[in-house]
Amino acid sequence: MSVLIFAASQQISGAYSSRMAYHENPGFVRFPWNADFKMWQYPVPRKECSVVEDHFGTKVADPYRWMEDPDSDETEEFITKQNAVSQPFLSGTPVRENFHKRMMEVYNYPKYGVPFKRGSRYYYFYNTGLQNQSVLYTQQSLGDQAEVFIDPNAFSEDGTVSLGHFSFSEDGKLFAYALSQSGSDWQTIKIRDVETRQDFDDELKMVKFTSIAWTHDGKGFFYQRYPVSSVGSEGTKAVAVGTTTTKLQDQMTCYHYMHTAQSADLVCCKFPDQPDWLSSTMVTDDGRYLIVKVYRGAEPKNHLYYYDLTGGIKSSIPLSSIVDEFEASYDVICNDGTVFTVLTNFQAPHYCLKTVDFSKPSKDNWKTLVAERDKDVLEEAIAVNHNQLVLNYLRDVKSVMELHELTTGHLLETFPMAMGSVAEISGKRKHNELFYLFQSFLTPGEVYHCHLTVSPISIKLFRSIQVKGFTSTDYITQQVFYTSKDGTSVPMFIVHKKGMPLDGTCPCLLYGYGGFNISITPSFSTSRVLFMQHFNGIYALANIRGGSEYGEAWHQAGMFERKQNVFDDFHSAAEYLVTNHYTSSSKLAIQGGSNGGLLVCACANQRPELYQCVVCQVGVLDMLRYHKFTIGSAWMTEFGNPDEEKHFQYLHKYSPLHNIPSLGQYPALLLLTGNHDDRVVPLHSLKFIATIQEQLGSQTRSPLMIRVDVKSGHGAGKPTHKMIDEVADIYSFIASTLNLDWLDCAKL
Repeated sequence: MSVLIFAASQQISGAYSSRMAYHENPGFVRFPWNADFKMWQYPVPRKECSVVEDHFGTKVADPYRWMEDPDSDETEEFITKQNAVSQPFLSGTPVRENFHKRMMEVYNYPKYGVPFKRGSRYYYFYNTGLQNQSVLYTQQSLGDQAEVFIDPNAFSEDGTVSLGHFSFSEDGKLFAYALSQSGSDWQTIKIRDVETRQDFDDELKMVKFTSIAWTHDGKGFFYQRYPVSSVGSEGTKAVAVGTTTTKLQDQMTCYHYMHTAQSADLVCCKFPDQPDWLSSTMVTDDGRYLIVKVYRGAEPKNHLYYYDLTGGIKSSIPLSSIVDEFEASYDVICNDGTVFTVLTNFQAPHYCLKTVDFSKPSKDNWKTLVAERDKDVLEEAIAVNHNQLVLNYLRDVKSVMELHELTTGHLLETFPMAMGSVAEISGKRKHNELFYLFQSFLTPGEVYHCHLTVSPISIKLFRSIQVKGFTSTDYITQQVFYTSKDGTSVPMFIVHKKGMPLDGTCPCLLYGYGGFNISITPSFSTSRVLFMQHFNGIYALANIRGGSEYGEAWHQAGMFERKQNVFDDFHSAAEYLVTNHYTSSSKLAIQGGSNGGLLVCACANQRPELYQCVVCQVGVLDMLRYHKFTIGSAWMTEFGNPDEEKHFQYLHKYSPLHNIPSLGQYPALLLLTGNHDDRVVPLHSLKFIATIQEQLGSQTRSPLMIRVDVKSGHGAGKPTHKMIDEVADIYSFIASTLNLDWLDCAKL
């Protein structure tokens, strides 16, 4: 869906043993390097023991609920005390200085985005290496000298103001762009004159989860915003700094006319009877129709409406319905008059393309243009070169890209592709060229330029992104399929240096996500390469259920009461790695972010003997109250509603906050969050660390720590210097808790 509910990974750190082995060595000491072991001294926060709620006959205590106020003096003091524990430990680990230095060296390579054409000009993002934010460049032709068009680094001294969603007017003369401060989801939209590079006075606030859709006359655009009343007593000041936790409601689609005040914007579409609904808009290539998609949450299901713009722009525009049930996903790709090409999973969990005549919207009249495939998942479709479609499939978690005829759906050509991912595609129906970016675990990036007017199409390597000293042939990537608890076959990628002895002694980092219909596909990570090189590490990516690796059925198998499948898949991945001697439980670290943070903490609670180290980034950890803050209610379509008994029963059973073991050893734990994360608000991590330190801090040898970053959010827009600091802390924590030595190597 267009509203990004979760960030699956972070730019540098990556997409951000068995029980038998544990019983064979019950006397295992987790930290042999700490022979003079002393218990960790953790802060002791105030407990409100009177905070107990009755959920359908089950009493649930919430003694740290006061931490839900991020701006209170008491919460800020707690954060300060926790950082006073974690920061000296992290900065004092034996390898931290080496890892940070190497990250600064190795990550300092030129990074290019995919070129795209708007109006008569080309644009692309470029980062010289260590710039906090990538810069948008422009050139008249691909051979011309490029010029800086907009440099987000100029908006703040520390790089914490980032460029978010943006859109050019149809003629390419105007540029609307959104800015985010300190990683917050709240954005401010500004408008720039492309020729003069000067901004107009227009400034739009209270913007979150927005699209920007220009009308073709260039007079203005549609966007989404919230009323000031939606943040209640927290007010617009809290919005400006990104610390609001108020549940978001009453999003509305507005139209902004150029050179007018935001107060004069027309409210074109809202749903007062459904305050949790979200919308996104687009204007068709012919400029005639406004397409409105409406979501009730993060699920891949939406209503589909349209409006004929020849009727004029007005308040409360009369939308015509194509689909008014939340039964499937519907994305408009292109149209010829009233006949639209739609990408959908309606009765096609692997997705297909349909032609729909909006003048005859009944599904009985829909026609199949490109049929659903038995295994491949159709992830993306783009109209190019007037009468062609580029289709991007996922086949066993690897990209397959094809060129089809638009009118018939017939396959024309298949793009040559190695094992990896098409990370980005750039093309338009009115243009006869195409750009795409290919990545893999061992390929930093290859930008290809395709001319579509010849047959076979001309595909040329346009840019190759090179990391100094990195030789991909020194490493190997393999994909294995292991069996989960219920017999399901699950794919997993395993990456390591060639020639390593697989005798169970190697450290391994296992990553997972497992939710929200998000596929975690091969991508390049500098920090993972350093882990493999300087620690002889193995990286494993388990493509567990809950994602979209095998379509909607794979997603639904990890939703609601079936969420335990996700945890079982992850446990089974760990057991496979141990049983096949890639690693051992004493050398196994697990990592996940956001929904993946929920994953790794739930798994650590359920099988603490299986894992040695847990890294949880911005995790969803309180499954009984997640829906009460910011955009959390949108996740009820994934997790369930804790206020309904049937959902409460299974949510309470796995909620990380409510299932921390009361006795025994626990893996080393590092939680990471940002004080401006207004998506998965910091209260999840704060309440979890307070609870686990209280329950296990006096008995486990493992460090139980939290790192709370300032002026950072859920991950998007994080400046380079903050990301490097973060991954240096993460891998230093992993190295210390797995008892790893730093290996000096001249090359990667």
